[in-house]
Amino acid sequence: MKTKAEAARRIEELRELIHHHDRLYYVENRPEISDAEYDRLVRELKALEEEYPHLITPDSPTQRVAGQPVEVFASVEHKVAMLSLDNAMDPSDLREFEARLRRALPGAAFEYVCEPKVDGLGVALLYERGRFVRGATRGDGRVGEDITQNLRTVKSIPLTLRGKLGELRELEVRGEVYMPRAAFQKLNTELEEAGESTFANPRNAAAGAVRQKDPAVTAKRPLDIFLYHVSHADPFPFKSHWEALEGLRAAGFRTNPKSKRSPDLEAVIGYCQALEVERDSLGYDADGVVVKVNSLEQQRRLGATAHHPRWAVAYKFAARQATTRVLSIEINVGKTGALTPAAVLEPVELAGVTVSRASLHNEDEVRKKDIRFGDTVLIERAGDVIPYVIQVILSKRPPHAKRFVFPDHCPACGARAYRPEGEAIWRCTNAACPAQLKERLLHFGSRRAMDIEHLGEAVVGQLVDRELVRDFADLYHLTVEQLAGLERLAEKSASNLVEAIQKSKTRGLARLLNGLGIRYVGERAAQLLAAHFGTMDRILEATEAQIGEIYGIGPQIAQSVVKFFSESANRKTIARLRAAGVTLKEEGIGEGPRPLAGKSFVLTGGLKAIARDEAKDLIIKLGGRVTGSVSKKTDYVVLGEDPGSKADDARRLGIRTLDEAEFLKLVGKHPLPPHPTSPQWGEEKR
Repeated sequence: MKTKAEAARRIEELRELIHHHDRLYYVENRPEISDAEYDRLVRELKALEEEYPHLITPDSPTQRVAGQPVEVFASVEHKVAMLSLDNAMDPSDLREFEARLRRALPGAAFEYVCEPKVDGLGVALLYERGRFVRGATRGDGRVGEDITQNLRTVKSIPLTLRGKLGELRELEVRGEVYMPRAAFQKLNTELEEAGESTFANPRNAAAGAVRQKDPAVTAKRPLDIFLYHVSHADPFPFKSHWEALEGLRAAGFRTNPKSKRSPDLEAVIGYCQALEVERDSLGYDADGVVVKVNSLEQQRRLGATAHHPRWAVAYKFAARQATTRVLSIEINVGKTGALTPAAVLEPVELAGVTVSRASLHNEDEVRKKDIRFGDTVLIERAGDVIPYVIQVILSKRPPHAKRFVFPDHCPACGARAYRPEGEAIWRCTNAACPAQLKERLLHFGSRRAMDIEHLGEAVVGQLVDRELVRDFADLYHLTVEQLAGLERLAEKSASNLVEAIQKSKTRGLARLLNGLGIRYVGERAAQLLAAHFGTMDRILEATEAQIGEIYGIGPQIAQSVVKFFSESANRKTIARLRAAGVTLKEEGIGEGPRPLAGKSFVLTGGLKAIARDEAKDLIIKLGGRVTGSVSKKTDYVVLGEDPGSKADDARRLGIRTLDEAEFLKLVGKHPLPPHPTSPQWGEEKR
């Protein structure tokens, strides 16, 4: 038990350590410790702060998602106005920019700094004595909205500063919050899977996340930031803009590594042209280059208009917007059965690419923008994201333009489509739909489903394209001769694949349910369903109410399961799987005692005598549940080698822990030689 003074010292030490490792991980991309070690530091800090709550400070790493939801964002006045930038559309505009500088400061020589103009949301961050105290949107340039709690959740924004900037009485810096393209596409996929509306582009996604009323929602969005300007400092420590950027980096801020000093205007023009060529490979949306005079004394003498600083200009890349006509609206069927509308366009040149299609996202988006056949529309293409429609130009709408009616049947297979209540996405319910089949087959054969080795992407593509496989059951009728006829698949490989397919017949009901790709039914839900019902026949006859009674299965999953098995094509597939000899029951369920019924387990660390998947399956078969985190409802935490923070959680909550020998005794297994392929149970990632 630590004294109050010892706790205070250790808390401060832990905060400094965590801030240090956050900077290395999120800003410098060079972590020095494992995720498990990082988790242990955070857990220790949380435990101490719970014991001594009066020692909690706003800049503690534990307070990144501690703000309460707000109804209205308060207004705040910036220390220095956030002005707009004047634009330059081509090299001649940049030369005119320098000509204006020379007229204002005759005889002066100018050095410049060039930075990518990131397409995100501008923010101002205020620090006092190195501690983050306020974050605000740009607003009208002089007054913005206080979004401090939301910005605290952005891991690349330091809560405390290092070095000289951390010693200043007051510091205001400017930056651009953005969402990386890869993260944006992943977010949209997840939203689509959940039946929620997707975002049109990364900027909208970032802006929407930053202005969430609940910081916990913002924390789940993959936001990042580049800092680019010191707008106010007391006292001001820099003589050039480049020196300020270096100071920001030294303090722990993330600055854009593409920023560059340019000795003259020709170097500036070369930089702008080179960056425009590589804009699609940046990993984030950039719509231009910000060119700034490097000398802060020259910036002061040049001053600003009411609208923009005279010492900076934004070189804009070629427009990625164009107008064209909607020829028709088609429905694309995704791998999960999502029906997504797309506009077929009159081909138009846009940023060096001929565009003939644009995403319309979902039925609500088509209705909201009132997009009709024959409409003239404004479209935009951002990076490598598919073009989308910004708006309809109503003045050019043809007479009697027809509204689009969303289909209630899948255009690829004719099966019934449905739109769940409260969701934005229509879906095809047919598991054998050819538009979904390739991705579904890959999932069906994956390790935690039917575990069919050698069933890779190239093989699946050929099986579907040659119409050798139309549903899951067709896999079990493939012959060595058929497979040997595929490209890059010799007779030995074909024989191995047939053998792997036949072995998968006995994987059991839980793995089969996971492999079928029923919406919302992942590995855990499949295990719960198999453990409760025992056979496929019982699941086929179950009602929503009966399925919803299972602990851990909510009404959303229950509705999805019933809808899936009410589709005649899916029932036909199950019948064909049965005829092929695929096991449709869970071995051991209902055939003996279930000593772990109602018990909840958490597994952490690596075991020697049994593989993780085997341990999970065994617990489920004996009636228990396996969860990923420790809570007061957990009955047992099984500790393997290097168990990590979950062991600490168990001790803190007083949960019973079992070593490997105790666990094996509980489940009636005798220790065996180490499993040759037993995977380690790793800690959760930051």
